[in-house]
Amino acid sequence: MNMPADQMELREEEIRAHYEAALGYLDGFDHAPRIAKAKEAASVRERSPGIGTRRRFRSTTPGLVGRSTARPEGVRLIERIEAADGGDPLMSPVQAAMLHGLRRAIAISLAVGEAYGEATGLKALKKDNLAGALPRSRAAEFAELLAAEALVVLHVFANATAFLLASHRGEVSVELGAVEEVLTDNAALALSGALWELDQDIAAFADSEAKLVAVVIAFAEQLMEKVARRAENAPRLGPFTGARYRVEADGLTIAGFAPARSSRGTALTMTFKKPNEVVGNHIAKYQAMKLAKMLMAYDFERKMNPFAELGGFIFTFMGDGMPGTGKTTLIQMMAGLINDYCQEAGYPFRYQNLSTESIDSYQGKSAQNAKAFINNVLDPNVIGFGTIDDIDQLAGKRGDRQASAGQLEITAVLMESFAGANTVVRGNCTFGMFSNYPEAVDDALRQRAGARFLVDGPQTREDYIDILALLLGKNHSIPLGDHKLYAAQEIKRAVAESFERHNRPRERALERVYERVSEELGKLDTIAELGTYLKAIQEADPRFTGRAIKNITDAVKVRAMDFELPDEWMEEPELFLFKPYDEKKAMIEELRRPITVEMVIQEINRYADSEFRYAEKSDEAAIKAMVRDFRRQEEARRRYLEEKGG
Repeated sequence: MNMPADQMELREEEIRAHYEAALGYLDGFDHAPRIAKAKEAASVRERSPGIGTRRRFRSTTPGLVGRSTARPEGVRLIERIEAADGGDPLMSPVQAAMLHGLRRAIAISLAVGEAYGEATGLKALKKDNLAGALPRSRAAEFAELLAAEALVVLHVFANATAFLLASHRGEVSVELGAVEEVLTDNAALALSGALWELDQDIAAFADSEAKLVAVVIAFAEQLMEKVARRAENAPRLGPFTGARYRVEADGLTIAGFAPARSSRGTALTMTFKKPNEVVGNHIAKYQAMKLAKMLMAYDFERKMNPFAELGGFIFTFMGDGMPGTGKTTLIQMMAGLINDYCQEAGYPFRYQNLSTESIDSYQGKSAQNAKAFINNVLDPNVIGFGTIDDIDQLAGKRGDRQASAGQLEITAVLMESFAGANTVVRGNCTFGMFSNYPEAVDDALRQRAGARFLVDGPQTREDYIDILALLLGKNHSIPLGDHKLYAAQEIKRAVAESFERHNRPRERALERVYERVSEELGKLDTIAELGTYLKAIQEADPRFTGRAIKNITDAVKVRAMDFELPDEWMEEPELFLFKPYDEKKAMIEELRRPITVEMVIQEINRYADSEFRYAEKSDEAAIKAMVRDFRRQEEARRRYLEEKGG
């Protein structure tokens, strides 16, 4: 495989040359803590009388051992990890994976440290120092290079650990607190300090295999973050930050102090649905099918999607409808399409759902869970699809006294992630929020949904015949009768009819606004008249803000992309998917349609209908709550007077 021009291959033999030293760190060494305090004695009990401890590892680099008057603590990570399973005498596959991952991560970090030493002249300075020939004039430079090497090795170790063990990450998580034993005298001492603290954390928190995995990954992520902050003001790091190292066997790219993301997709166990198994919901189904193909246009080299650059990419959307109208089926259909397309192209696909299990009673933990969900789906090395089903239960509405602190934390994370100052839409992923009660979702969060899918299920007589025939299956001999099966589900005709229904508003409150503006201005066919209509909507509903206008214009741009990428482009990736970015962009531009007045009016009505629908339900729910409060107050007053009178 050819390396990009800005990447250097970290050869396998260079990594394996450090395996023995890496095993030594895991087998046993002494470390006297300088900054952190021991959580408990780090010594591991002998497995049985008469069996000695494993050999201790000491650095083979003379002159680089740090001094400390603190009592040394023996660190034997192999034994520590073997003991983290409730006493099973045999090592499990998970424990073996942890040890293999740590050994390889240490070896990779030492190999990168060696490359840094050669690139900066540190290797030669170490030899001079060992021989007592280091010029005094270069002592400061030597110290700075040693500190820089320590930061490089620490970050690469943590980065590689988190990357290599990512596939073992489960639902269990732990709160470790900040990593403290970050030493920068030299690389050997730095690794010793980090592994000593990891050993402490495993002893304190890992009482099961699931927690063992959670502790190791959480420690690696915390260490990465702390080292990256320390590196911001450290000198002599240019040779590392300006280089990119590629470990081909693992698919790992080391690019300075940026965390590497695992490009492995997730194995899906859900039951996929075909488009013809989604009855009704024509616009939602059509846009979901389009979006699945749009995602496939993502360019992994450029880390950008032409649809995101040209406009018309749906980054966030909300699907709402009554229970049983097909929201779960829509998720299964879209995930199935993306999964099939990715398998055909050989792209990694990651699907993840943010569930109510993410709400935690510990302060800050719910936000951490939500952020992990966002980051996993945003990973630019995969095609991602994230769903938040029943978002009204998961994300709290600000001002709602019934909302828990955890729900409000999730709301804050989703708002910042979907339309925050640091939000970058690359076009490799999309997030779908689904709810039976969208009026219960915080207004600001709901408006961060760039597209609205009304999931209203079967509507016509033909829809009901189709869904009955579909669900009955084939184990019957009942005649179909006078009906052309699934003809009503023919997507292009059904979608055209669905869009045409939005030439006029469907919600009565919005219809009154539309009629009043139309009477004053006549046909709305200029930007000024359309803007007047938008202002009238805002006067009727103050929640209809500038963000709503952006969402409408984004939806119009999606309509300008109102074409399906040909199926053969998905089936034969060389025709489109594997072409260079600029060529893909040009092919899309050729298919783009001009924006029309009808598109704009339909999208204004579609979006405003949803907002008026949500507002009406929200107001009705608030009125009912107030009525209940008044009734409770009246009953309390009556009982009080009775008791007082008695």
